[in-house]
Amino acid sequence: MNICTVSFFGHRKVENIPGVEKNLIYIINHIVNNCDYVKFLIGREGEFDWLVSSVISRIAMGRHNVHTVLVLPYMRAGYRDHKENYMCCYNEVEICQESAGAYPKSAIRIRNRSMIERSDIIVCCLQHSGGNTYKYIRYAEKLGKIVLNTGNGKFI
Repeated sequence: MNICTVSFFGHRKVENIPGVEKNLIYIINHIVNNCDYVKFLIGREGEFDWLVSSVISRIAMGRHNVHTVLVLPYMRAGYRDHKENYMCCYNEVEICQESAGAYPKSAIRIRNRSMIERSDIIVCCLQHSGGNTYKYIRYAEKLGKIVLNTGNGKFI
């Protein structure tokens, strides 16, 4: 069975949302159609994450080979107090064990590295070099992960 785990990383603000969305639709469809089972690990930190969740929910409708996981860096009050709102958007919500006890700013970094290590494919929205997204993509490449960039219309 061809099982694939995919994580997503992007800048907090997305330039050219229609273009990035078009690339996401293409990439996610390709992954879902070529894997027997796909686990999508998603954060919830910025515009790219929201766009990813929206595209996946549209593509996954009626499919049984897609599982979406919201990976939180630590327990958040919004999730604790409104779990039912989260479960309508994701199959599962997990608190990253590696980052759960860390200082909040470092917890996101620790969670992101953990997601990369767990994944076969990294889909990103890298629109300029520099910043944390750039660092995460370089880390993924160092680990030999497949990296696909929706931010420039090309694959890294």
